[in-house]
Amino acid sequence: MTKADDAVALFQQGFNCTQSILSVFAPDFGLDKDTARRISHGFGAGIARMDKICGSLSGAIMVIGLRYGGIRADDVAAKEKTYAVVSEFLNEFKVYYGSVACTELLGYNLSDPQQFADAKTHKVAMERCPTFIRGAVELVETLI
Repeated sequence: MTKADDAVALFQQGFNCTQSILSVFAPDFGLDKDTARRISHGFGAGIARMDKICGSLSGAIMVIGLRYGGIRADDVAAKEKTYAVVSEFLNEFKVYYGSVACTELLGYNLSDPQQFADAKTHKVAMERCPTFIRGAVELVETLI
């Protein structure tokens, strides 16, 4: 199975998009999966259902940070590289899927209780999110 397959399977088991993506890449960077899942837990569903960036993108951005991010405040090269790769990632995702915002991708504002309930009733996340998870994983793999 590919990382994309593994991430989709984790999502289908009940992990959020961000957890699913970060945890499949975590071992590549010496990070255990449980820690990755705890770190990324609040970022799912447009950051805690707050109508923000798609959780798949948050997870992928964390992976890019693990690959290129600096650990020193004066590491300007690492900052510039990380920002460049994240920008490229987001731009390519937006070209392919039309948006980077959870609400626009799903067609429901998850911060609105009624829209959240409607999305849940219609199983929108289970229908649409696997596509975004797979796309984010495959795209980040090409960039790192």
